[in-house]
Amino acid sequence: MININIQKQLQGSSGAMELNVDLHIKEHSFVALAGQSGSGKTTLLRILAGLEKAAGVIDVSGVLWQDEKKSVVPQKRNIGFVFQDYALFANMSVEQNLLYVNKDRELAKHLLMLTELSELKDRLPNTLSGGQKQRVSLCRALMNRPKLLLMDEPLSALDPGMRTKLQHDILMLHKEFGTTTIMVSHDPSEIYRLADRVIMLEQGRVIQEGTSKEVLLHTRGSQKFSLTGELLDIIKADVIYIAVVAIGQQIVEVVLDEAEASSFKIGQRVQVNTKAFAPSLSH
Repeated sequence: MININIQKQLQGSSGAMELNVDLHIKEHSFVALAGQSGSGKTTLLRILAGLEKAAGVIDVSGVLWQDEKKSVVPQKRNIGFVFQDYALFANMSVEQNLLYVNKDRELAKHLLMLTELSELKDRLPNTLSGGQKQRVSLCRALMNRPKLLLMDEPLSALDPGMRTKLQHDILMLHKEFGTTTIMVSHDPSEIYRLADRVIMLEQGRVIQEGTSKEVLLHTRGSQKFSLTGELLDIIKADVIYIAVVAIGQQIVEVVLDEAEASSFKIGQRVQVNTKAFAPSLSH
């Protein structure tokens, strides 16, 4: 069990706030940290890694990483960290990036084989695609067989097809190496595919936690779906109005009457709801 009880003063998206988190995470679980930007997700990861200071206690399977008297340095926390920007050594080959962490050539060979990178082992990072770089970063993070794997939006810069491929690789390696994995993500589909537990943060506090379905699924009763999007435009067409909404990578149109159209503002976040195949907007 990983027990986390930490406090830290932060500047959040709405001004000063306190990161105040009390969590108990089962070993070998895959946890997603979700919530709006500025809610404290990345700071929590960095505190777990020992890259930022905070008050409180971090206990990993009976081993104190932090309490009021001491804080174990990052190098001795037995963690792997996958960054959004890859953080690879530009002057080292793929294989050398892995061996810099641990000289175990058999482990490096095994990881490169699992992630289909074996033929690229002598290439430099600047000759690789974004997806290939992130696979190298993932392999490097596992070279010390970490007890805790931390990932900060590792796939956010990749196209949808590569994201799906990397999600499969992440889950495969998580299971094979038996790590406890904590990942920051804003992508509901990614969280749903990977995480067995979701922790939602808001202004430094845990506001919801549970399974992916419990936290992410918002439909109720006869409602078929409810998706969040950005209102791009409202167009008058004869006696009706058409709302143009961006949802993820898609643009959809929703018919409004005059009263509904006057209640919305361009640029605001809206919900696109449907019942019996009749979409409607709500705040």
